[in-house]
Amino acid sequence: MIDSYEFGVMIIDGKKYTSDVVVLPDRVVKSWWRKEGHRLCVEDLKDVLNAEPKPEVLVVGTGYYGLVKISSEVKNTLESSRIELVAKPTTDACQTVNELLESNRKVAAAFHLTC
Repeated sequence: MIDSYEFGVMIIDGKKYTSDVVVLPDRVVKSWWRKEGHRLCVEDLKDVLNAEPKPEVLVVGTGYYGLVKISSEVKNTLESSRIELVAKPTTDACQTVNELLESNRKVAAAFHLTC
């Protein structure tokens, strides 16, 4: 569960993170860097795409101001992998992740914590 989020800081299950993260059912991938900064590419999601069990949904927190853009290649790859994509500014994405977890969905999330 996402306990809280504010610009640059996220608390997940009581642990504080100050850099971008990928959240999988069994672990948090700290210090997540994207190949192209504010553009999400397929290779940025290798942990999500290789996760077992495979997530049903990937929630992307696109930053406090929503500046991260998602490539069409990512959208196509997720669709062919039968993973639903939900992309929202990070504040809204946190709420969505918690709601999906409460409904027992298999969720992965990728969060940009700043801009």
